[in-house]
Amino acid sequence: MPSTQPERAMQSSKVSRWDQHGREHIVRVSRSGVQRALVCETCDWRRRAQFLPWLKAEEHLAEAHQATVSP
Repeated sequence: MPSTQPERAMQSSKVSRWDQHGREHIVRVSRSGVQRALVCETCDWRRRAQFLPWLKAEEHLAEAHQATVSP
């Protein structure tokens, strides 16, 4: 059955890292136009970024969760 809702203009991706205890932490990066919204699934940290959103997500994971191991 086809959807009656219009296509969303928002696209999303994720940045994931693991901490020293083997737990995965994820920051979702959603895009709408030139703005990007970052949301941490672990602690609900939120930030808007126009430039380098993935770097800001990696910095949050490292500083807040000590999650530095890349998948």
